Amino acid sequence: MTEHKDSPTAPNAAAALPADTPLFSRAAWVRILPFGAYIFFIILGDMLERTGVARADLRWLYPVQAGVVAVLLALFWRRYHELRGPLPSPLQLLVAVATGVLVFFLWIQLDAPWMTVGTSPGYDPRSNGELDWLLVVLRIAGAALVVPIMEELFWRSFVMRWVDAIDFEALEPARAGIRGFLVSVVLFGFEHNLWLAGIVAGVAYSLLYMRHRKLWSAVLAHAVTNGLLGVWVVATGSWVFW
Repeated sequence: MTEHKDSPTAPNAAAALPADTPLFSRAAWVRILPFGAYIFFIILGDMLERTGVARADLRWLYPVQAGVVAVLLALFWRRYHELRGPLPSPLQLLVAVATGVLVFFLWIQLDAPWMTVGTSPGYDPRSNGELDWLLVVLRIAGAALVVPIMEELFWRSFVMRWVDAIDFEALEPARAGIRGFLVSVVLFGFEHNLWLAGIVAGVAYSLLYMRHRKLWSAVLAHAVTNGLLGVWVVATGSWVFW
């Protein structure tokens, strides 16, 4: 990671902002709201389960969750300037895919008791012992197509840079500071039951974003990880990883 120097895009440029500048700009909110909606459904599912609703009856909450997030992303799409710029080069795409594959293999290995926080009930798409393929497809599609965009916009595009500069869009990814890097990576890690695997993934995606200066690289790597994880979970019946 590079040190910050005095320039219009460095974090200290944020100090020149007017005193009445809001903590969260419109650019921040369009990244916060899809993530917030995703977390809301996680909390809602937990609350419903505590009231006695069977876990199996809550499986359709995930497609609704992913659908709501997808709608919000579509509504705000014009505001995501990073996703409307040039796509990664073929070499960058190859590196992103390889990173996603590596993170997947590490993810399924980093599951020792001390590497986890709390317990995860997982997501079991079976009905009467048989796979409900519609649920399987919707789960993998949500995890591989919707979640990577939502989380990379929030954790990498927003949080990692906002920690250093309120006007985070003016901060080049490669110039993100160590503080923003660590805050976003650690919080991203503890968003997951497998906290160490989450931190490792966060480091990989963040470095990819900073190196390529393209959010699509991080999104692609994240999508590959989640897609492979979904296929592996279904093939092995390791529902706890979902």
